[in-house]
Amino acid sequence: MRVSHPNDAYEAVHQQFAWQVPAKFNMAEVCCGRWARSPQHQHEVAILEHQTGGQAPLTWTFAQLQSAANLLSAQLVALGVQKGDRVAIVMPQRFETAVAYVAVLQMGAVAMPLSMLFGPEALAFRVADSGAAVALCDELSSPVLMALKKECPGLKTVLNVPKDLKSQKSKLLGQKKFRPVQTKAEDPAILIYTSGTTGNPKGALIPQQALIGNLTGFVCSQNWFGFEPHASSEVNLSKHALPTGSQAIFWSPADWAWTGGLMDALLPSLYFGRPIVAFKGRFSPELAFEILHTHGITHSFLFPTALKAMMKAQAHPRQHYKIVLKGLMSAGEAVGDAVFAYCRDELGVVVNEMFGQTEINYVVGNCQVFWPSKAGSMGRGYPGHQVAVIDEQGHICKTGEAGEVVVNRFDRHGQPDPVFFLGYWKNPSATQAKYTGQWCRTGDVAIEDEDGYLWYQGRTDDMFKSAGYRIGPGEIENCLVKHPAVMNAAVVPKPDADRGALVKAYVVLSPEFVAQRAAAQDVQHFESRLIEDLQRHVRGLLAPYEYPKEIEFIEQLPMTTTGKVQRRFLRLQEEERARQNTKM
Repeated sequence: MRVSHPNDAYEAVHQQFAWQVPAKFNMAEVCCGRWARSPQHQHEVAILEHQTGGQAPLTWTFAQLQSAANLLSAQLVALGVQKGDRVAIVMPQRFETAVAYVAVLQMGAVAMPLSMLFGPEALAFRVADSGAAVALCDELSSPVLMALKKECPGLKTVLNVPKDLKSQKSKLLGQKKFRPVQTKAEDPAILIYTSGTTGNPKGALIPQQALIGNLTGFVCSQNWFGFEPHASSEVNLSKHALPTGSQAIFWSPADWAWTGGLMDALLPSLYFGRPIVAFKGRFSPELAFEILHTHGITHSFLFPTALKAMMKAQAHPRQHYKIVLKGLMSAGEAVGDAVFAYCRDELGVVVNEMFGQTEINYVVGNCQVFWPSKAGSMGRGYPGHQVAVIDEQGHICKTGEAGEVVVNRFDRHGQPDPVFFLGYWKNPSATQAKYTGQWCRTGDVAIEDEDGYLWYQGRTDDMFKSAGYRIGPGEIENCLVKHPAVMNAAVVPKPDADRGALVKAYVVLSPEFVAQRAAAQDVQHFESRLIEDLQRHVRGLLAPYEYPKEIEFIEQLPMTTTGKVQRRFLRLQEEERARQNTKM
């Protein structure tokens, strides 16, 4: 039985919600095109780029964003890019990155976000696997991508977007305005690669309509995003275009190359015609407070790791900064009681935790204005999403029983849910394995309480998160094995109070290096230098957050009879060590 609270309008919201997905839909059109054509809105700020050192921010309007996107689209057409073609985008938070997304999406091409943190090997696999012939970059990523052309013969063109827009502007201004390609709601729009526990990363193909599927979660987690929430009896989220009138201004340090930055920050902010702050530098607590203060940020998405760092840096931030947050979402790992209380008491806003995946984003969470947040809970299924917890046989679990979180292809009214991905790129077997009937499996284990809130328990597989980043052991292990010293490796999380988990690798040395270690005069010094070398090896090929912070040499890995590494034993070993250390 679910307990009703005085300010709990959860059931009312769900009962009167209905999806409205038009046959024709394009992310670029609803996020920029319609605003750029509106005399009342075209000169409103779309992108506001934060500058350090007290410099005035750089601002661009929706009209300027659309104009630049048209120039880039025309350039891409001239290069032969057509509807459905994949275009890699390797750029940080900046105006030209937003231009790149609008330009690619309005062509009906498929945008493939790639993090600036990826090493050459990680980039090469994704570019080659996707078949991308064009990559869009900036000054920093250009040299890496140019070098990548040797390894990826299919990559024909690398465009430095900031430089190219300046050089092409005089040529292209004389051309007619670019005519956007009409796309169906279910047409592919974005290809985002997710790390797997074994083998290579999988590309999740996201349709145009997935943005609509994200909107209820975005609006709810951001406490209605500056719109005046109606009384619970009048809640209406059924229209995919809510009226203008919000005064919200958004910022998140989440990389626009990740689902959290692209689908939870950039695109939904622009969808509602509101500005988003961009900053291409490294995150720091001091920077976060500066941005919140300087730009009067009303809504944000901050990882628990970021919030923990801010809490340690400034115990009472409102004594030093003007903070006017009205909505704050957090995801990636559990927020915890201490951070929950800090946000409420010191930042002046109750944090709404959210849960989702690249494949089915923004499906579970909290909305403080319509249902009370519970510290540490994942929340409840957002309007339009039918969420459940099932056991290994596919049966819905009883209250208090642990099971896998799943999302149904249809909402509770029997209507198709537009949030779903189309499938894994060139991997139908992995797509099929993602489903049990109409239920899409998340691989995350949770318990549902009597109020319908979900409480995260862990992963059904070997994925884990470190400082908010989703880590796939397989890619790191593959990288380690390529080093001559490594015969085999297994990567597991090591519990850590600050980051949730550290990346730890168990390494079996090759016979050659076993002999070298045996012959070494100082074995400890030999192992120390080798660990540093292995860490540099991974850092040079993958993202910095993926390198193992700790490496332990082991004679053999625990294996099944079929030859599979049993990471579970190593994970449990690390958890037991952590428990023992806390007792000491």
